[in-house]
Amino acid sequence: MKILFICTHNRCRSILSEAITNHLAQGRIQAFSAGSQPAGEVHPLTLKYLAERGIACEGLKSQSWDDFESMQPDVVVTVCDSAASEVCPVWFGQTIQVHWGLPDPSKLGAEEAPAAFFAVMDTISARIEALLASNFEQLTEQALRAELQRVAD
Repeated sequence: MKILFICTHNRCRSILSEAITNHLAQGRIQAFSAGSQPAGEVHPLTLKYLAERGIACEGLKSQSWDDFESMQPDVVVTVCDSAASEVCPVWFGQTIQVHWGLPDPSKLGAEEAPAAFFAVMDTISARIEALLASNFEQLTEQALRAELQRVAD
């Protein structure tokens, strides 16, 4: 299964989601991330905290969702509220779309940032672990959509 994580600027939450999913899924899921208005660079604390948890950062970059038009993801997950309210590209077509809202730890000061980043990372990890435990490969499209929403709740 291919999941595309979307956040407006694709510099923090969607990047965290991509890296953590690929780390935990070990090939069962291929995760990617993009933004509707990509910042062009990954937030430095995103890379720092992923590395501290031993999660690979190679190849992570801020990019446009237009770069994925030919990929045809199975699932598109928005992780920021502003991206969830945007009009998605027509090429998402029949792709399952769900919203997994996450707070933005990159907007916090130096004192609060570490705990906020790790809390978001823990939330992402819990959701992906729950999805992996669900045998998602065997679910119908409707059941998969429900499972994706369930793990976010």
